[in-house]
Amino acid sequence: MADPYWFVLLGALLITMVLVGTILARFLLSSAMVYLCLGYALGPGWFGLIAPDLFRHADVLKRVAEAALLISLFTVGLRMGVPIFDRRWVLPLRLAFVSMAFTVGLIALVGVWGLGMSLGEAVLLGGILAPTDPVLASGVKTDRGPEPDHLRFSLAGEGGLNDGTAFPFVMLGLGLLGQHELGGGAWRWVLIDLLWGTVGGLAIGAILGAMIGRLVVYLRTRHRQAVGLDEFLSLGLVALAYGAAQICVASGFLAVFAAGLALQRVEERPSAGSVPLGISRSTGEHADKVLAAHSHYASAAMTRAVHAFNAQLERLAELTLVLLVGAMLAYVSPEAMPWWFTPLFFVLLRPVAVIAGTAGSSHDGYQLAMMSWFGIRGIGSVFYLLFAIRHGISTALAQQLATITLVTVAASIMLHGASVRPLMRR
Repeated sequence: MADPYWFVLLGALLITMVLVGTILARFLLSSAMVYLCLGYALGPGWFGLIAPDLFRHADVLKRVAEAALLISLFTVGLRMGVPIFDRRWVLPLRLAFVSMAFTVGLIALVGVWGLGMSLGEAVLLGGILAPTDPVLASGVKTDRGPEPDHLRFSLAGEGGLNDGTAFPFVMLGLGLLGQHELGGGAWRWVLIDLLWGTVGGLAIGAILGAMIGRLVVYLRTRHRQAVGLDEFLSLGLVALAYGAAQICVASGFLAVFAAGLALQRVEERPSAGSVPLGISRSTGEHADKVLAAHSHYASAAMTRAVHAFNAQLERLAELTLVLLVGAMLAYVSPEAMPWWFTPLFFVLLRPVAVIAGTAGSSHDGYQLAMMSWFGIRGIGSVFYLLFAIRHGISTALAQQLATITLVTVAASIMLHGASVRPLMRR
């Protein structure tokens, strides 16, 4: 199809989503559900206008998924307004570390005993499917501020953290398949991939986010410099945190999430003799610039501007990646996946992992049921699938993993997308 027709098609899609967004919500349809169906129609499964071959274009597709995941993680970090040492962080941490480890183990058991996989293949499958994704179901997103809904905050925190905590298990699976060095007795995996990757990633991101945020606020409030270009600040911090963590052999995903957390926690430092603006409207059309350089409001103004920009990027990333997932469904092999796997995963494995990870907590059955059901799979699973393919796994294994992952993600988009609004309202 010629370029002008592509521009018309893309423009029509974007404008249509603006016009019918409210109507879709009334019919329990999420935007991701529409993108998925449209992607399948545009792909080899129907019109054949796009053909994102998982194997021929794995490197390009991996970069796209990587960029989408980084944008999402940074945006989630910017939304998490609860103080770092608040007790409300206990639940998302348990979900992101303990429940995720149980999820990998349970999937590995099913892979070995039910799918006939080797231990390495099964662990790799578990690492790919373990991370959850709060982006593809907008009804689960946590509100900004220090008093968010507890359930939404826990699920968003889990999704922000476990895209990074899944990485060691993906590397363990690759190591068992001979595609990654684990070290004698798996010492390298434990010390570097697991411990340093997690701690180092969080530390690097937190340090960079706090330092850069404070520097920008200082320059704005004391010298009226570095005002504006919040888009550059956003993208620059994401790239810097991710690149620095990768260079240090730490988790880049955790670093980006931590950078978002740290940036929105930069505190105001009022200058001596300055006073709040109150409700005065004297700032007129220059209100944004005035607030950005005012020592009482600079931090909040910076965070608000960065978050607004990333929220728009996140929507575009969702559109791009879900369209590609829909098109990639044409490459799945139904014979490579038994019909019972996806229902077992959502109805049994996820709930068992959540119950095990939250054992001893005071949450009632309804809250646990909600957390168990909304184990949404999406961008993280697609990225790790492409990551494994790029690491040189066999063609047969790549085809099996691709089928299981894409079908699971597509099922999650449809099932969770249709159920999130009524269940979260209740």
